[in-house]
Amino acid sequence: MTKFWYALGDSIQSVFPLISKLGSGAWDIGAFNVLLMLLGFAGFIFWLSKMAKYEKSEKKFS
Repeated sequence: MTKFWYALGDSIQSVFPLISKLGSGAWDIGAFNVLLMLLGFAGFIFWLSKMAKYEKSEKKFS
């Protein structure tokens, strides 16, 4: 699981230079798209953590 978080950190670090590049050009459109992408990504991570907790609680009962 720690490898997953390291990979996540690397991908986030690679996204930030893209955001600063967008800042020079089409900032309004780019920022909106990046914001939507980050929101979707955060939702996906939240869903993954909920599923992991759910699976752990299922194993306790069975």
